[in-house]
Amino acid sequence: MLDDLDLSTIKRHNQTQRRVNVDFPAWMIDSLDKEAGKVGVTRQSIIKIWLAERLEALAANKQNQADA
Repeated sequence: MLDDLDLSTIKRHNQTQRRVNVDFPAWMIDSLDKEAGKVGVTRQSIIKIWLAERLEALAANKQNQADA
């Protein structure tokens, strides 16, 4: 079935990339690098993972409050 699909034209909803620049203090970069190394990912990846986890937790908390 995959042979019949043109995967080059597939777009995922809300998955377009946008670049942002963020300045961090040196101690924070060092900590990010240390944690990224423990997990085996890049600094950028650990930032994305942690931000996604936090945003998902906030959304879940908001939903739980709405359901109550």
